[in-house]
Amino acid sequence: MADNHAPSPISQPRRILVTEIPPEGLEIKLFATQDECKTLAQLNDLPSISALTADLRLTRWKAHGAIVRGEVKARLTQICVRSLEEFETDLSSQIDLRLAPTTIEDARQHQEPLDRDALSLAALSEDPPDPLIDGVIELWALVSEFLTLALEPYPHKPGVEFKELGPESDKNPASSPFASLQALISKKN
Repeated sequence: MADNHAPSPISQPRRILVTEIPPEGLEIKLFATQDECKTLAQLNDLPSISALTADLRLTRWKAHGAIVRGEVKARLTQICVRSLEEFETDLSSQIDLRLAPTTIEDARQHQEPLDRDALSLAALSEDPPDPLIDGVIELWALVSEFLTLALEPYPHKPGVEFKELGPESDKNPASSPFASLQALISKKN
């Protein structure tokens, strides 16, 4: 009989060495603890994150690099910018990332002036890999980063519409901000 329960969060790796990835690749499923959800919610100014999981596939890339692909899923509470009401929403973000150690050539490129004639369009179109420090992939940092990047900067609660004030106040003079001032002036005269 298969065990359908989530593995204990303590047994889940939060960081992994590239050398620990087997040639056929490695699949990892991460489940955030309540403390991790609470911390991540605070960092992102969210009322709460009730669930956060990540399905990741790690493969070796070149001599000392890695590719991380997968999906981050979260159930979270946001605040609507229109009504200021809290609402729950599901969020999903795809991860597709190459990691490689920085080399002496990389460091030298940042110090030398850019030779515009030597650059080709192909070289500019390829996104360089993200830096891999000491051969360690910080899985939880990647999951946290991709969740943060996927958050809607101005969340809207479904069904809430913005009602603009403006031309209606011209039709009804009593709704004008100067209506009470006009009443005071009329009262004096």
